[in-house]
Amino acid sequence: MSKTISLIEAAELIRQGELVAFPTETVYGLGANALDARAVAKIFELKGRPATSPLIVHVASIDMAKRYVSEWPRQAEELATRYWPGPLTLVLPKSAEIPEIVTAGLSTVGIRVPAHAVALQLIEVAGVPIAAPSANRFSGLSPTTADHVREEFGDSVAILDGGPTKVGIESTVVSLMDGKMTLLRPGMISFGEIQQAAAVAGESHPAPGMHARHYSPRTRLLLVAGPDDLPDRHGAYIWRKKAGLTARSLRMPTDAASYAARLYSALHELDHEGWPWIAVEAPPDTPKWAGILDRLRRAAFQ
Repeated sequence: MSKTISLIEAAELIRQGELVAFPTETVYGLGANALDARAVAKIFELKGRPATSPLIVHVASIDMAKRYVSEWPRQAEELATRYWPGPLTLVLPKSAEIPEIVTAGLSTVGIRVPAHAVALQLIEVAGVPIAAPSANRFSGLSPTTADHVREEFGDSVAILDGGPTKVGIESTVVSLMDGKMTLLRPGMISFGEIQQAAAVAGESHPAPGMHARHYSPRTRLLLVAGPDDLPDRHGAYIWRKKAGLTARSLRMPTDAASYAARLYSALHELDHEGWPWIAVEAPPDTPKWAGILDRLRRAAFQ
């Protein structure tokens, strides 16, 4: 099984150009020194991640973020001040220090300050920004515990264990290019809230997590309106309000924040049980649930 290491050991591995799985408030990340192209290449190799999918750069402060972008507009200052540390990634023009492998050859970089004490300490002790996608095989189910990482990678990556994550799905990604604010990936911070806060009404993807199929368990996943849409009674059913007569039913929280924090763990749990299918009762199609619904639609994409 993967070795659990200390903060000091993790920081040293990052400085040496090695990979470390570490916790953030969203999911566990597979991190490397964002300034070291050879180290970052190891992320793509281990995950089986296509070179067209850029990585998010994690920093410890707003001042640190400014060092790795070539422009810092007023909107960036407003959003970073309000939401960092937190699950919001801003896409801005990158500085020359960020290797092209991090950004899939694009002139922009996604950057954020994670709201997790262990992640912030790791960045500060390592003394470098950390590029990190989720610590799982590409397009697979994201990890929200150290055990999920161990199950995925065995002894091929060292793990800095910070306990279960709190948010449970990946960050909201917003582009601030050319004076425009564009939602690239929904998350638990809604785009409407972000717009209000900022006082504004085959190619490389502009943000990670934009493939049609992503965040998927190995088991076939179905997104259904309710128990009447289940294919039979021999699978697993995740529900909020409408119970299903299936071999395995798992009830989820009815509020979006608690649901998101539980979602990936629930899917990991059912994925290990060997059901022929997992059906998920679709959550509301509202701004508060947009990030969750996005992850489920991608996970269920055939």
